[in-house]
Amino acid sequence: MKAIIYSRVSTDKKEQSTSLVRQEEELKELATVQGFTIIKIIREKASSYDFNRKGILDMLDLFSNEEANCLLIQDETRLGRGNTKIALFHQLNKMNVQVYTSVHGGELQLSESDSMVLKIVSTVEEYQRKIHNLKIKRGMERAIKQGYNPGVNLKNQHWAKGRDRLDLPMNEIVKLRERKLTFEEITKIVNGMGYDVSKATVHRRYHQFRNS
Repeated sequence: MKAIIYSRVSTDKKEQSTSLVRQEEELKELATVQGFTIIKIIREKASSYDFNRKGILDMLDLFSNEEANCLLIQDETRLGRGNTKIALFHQLNKMNVQVYTSVHGGELQLSESDSMVLKIVSTVEEYQRKIHNLKIKRGMERAIKQGYNPGVNLKNQHWAKGRDRLDLPMNEIVKLRERKLTFEEITKIVNGMGYDVSKATVHRRYHQFRNS
């Protein structure tokens, strides 16, 4: 497995800097025992209640782009506390990221209460996603009935010579990505809108669109 080591302390005090080194040493040892390949080590000095951390956002990007599939942390509080912790674990679950801790010497064992909250959050989000998908689908069906044809205005056909370039709803894809949905989830939504497209194509077209 490809692992990311994430270590965090809350202050700039000297003893906290020593804690960062200790966390990383423990997690490198854990990676060796588990046979993981470390692709990135992320260090942060920030509050555990702060969601907007550069290291956290960089970590989520690596997982979203499928450059890693495992997270190594000293314990769950290194990732966050309170609502921040729940939100981050929920996002990692959606990305199918396995979390290992040096405290447990293996996979993270969440408390019963945290597990229950995550199940509730997942259920609520699933129903919200279904409602959102239905709204998109109804909107597309209504537009098609009014004469809209997604295949009429194909753009940048030179990017895919020899066949028509699928005119994907790029603005919608960007909005979904900004909401931290994975490319797999976005692909399901786009397919639900009537587009027969793969996750790889959505991923490629997203980056082409953003860099154009």
